[in-house]
Amino acid sequence: MSAEIQDEVEALNSIYGPETLVPAEGGGGGGADADDPPTSFILHLPGDTARSSLRLVVPASYPLAPPEVHSTFSTGQASRATAAAELRLFRHAVATVFQPGMPCLFDAVEELSVLMAAEPLDVEPAAEYPPAAAGGGGGGGGAVADVEAEVDYASLPPPPWTLSAPFTEQRSTFLARVAPVSSPAQAASYVQHLLATDRRVRQATHNMTAWRIRGPGGTSFQDCDDDGEAAAGSRLLHLMQAMDLWDVMVVVSRWYGGLKLGPRRFALINQTARDGFVKAGYVKDAADDKKKKSK
Repeated sequence: MSAEIQDEVEALNSIYGPETLVPAEGGGGGGADADDPPTSFILHLPGDTARSSLRLVVPASYPLAPPEVHSTFSTGQASRATAAAELRLFRHAVATVFQPGMPCLFDAVEELSVLMAAEPLDVEPAAEYPPAAAGGGGGGGGAVADVEAEVDYASLPPPPWTLSAPFTEQRSTFLARVAPVSSPAQAASYVQHLLATDRRVRQATHNMTAWRIRGPGGTSFQDCDDDGEAAAGSRLLHLMQAMDLWDVMVVVSRWYGGLKLGPRRFALINQTARDGFVKAGYVKDAADDKKKKSK
């Protein structure tokens, strides 16, 4: 277990109670080397006793890589709908506060308190998203200007993003967000919500997107957006086609570090997207399969 996660365990447990963040039984990990296995924790959401608890998976490379909010561990006295909403909100909280190299769990718990105060947890959010024009990435926030004035995306429930590990090369950083989607309008609205609510994403040099959706009656939809990085969106879409992924979208953000990567940048974009799909459970990790076969 890294010194950073130990500090966060101590801070959370000293402020919110001694059982707020505890290692999961058989959680593995425990080392601080990047090759060590990840460590599982149980986060008992502070506050109301009716709140649920969540299973977190913290990689050995944390805080360079984000923690994975894996699942609901226990609903406690909360309803299943409330527990699902708490899981979704905490995933959004982690996605909002995470910056590579900076511990984020304590800040994510604080952010969760803000989100929970702003949103009734017994309301299903899926139908709340208004239609949005397809396309539109947002390097520097350009797409935000296209959002109709009457649509306040910041007031809508956050999309259920799953984050990839960040990949950094030549001072450029790449980070993918993956979410399930059921319509092109929902996918476009998720992009708009991300740009409207995440300042760091708005400051990215490029936010490249792609999605594939199966519709009713055998119809299908797919689209992509380069956001100024020529052919990057179409390469993401080709990756999804090759992986046979449906009803999912990906947004890959790049923060340019001042040194050109040449064609290598496309490999990094796809590598980041694939890691996001693996972490979101859309594809098996080949490395994990090899480990299982070797046992």
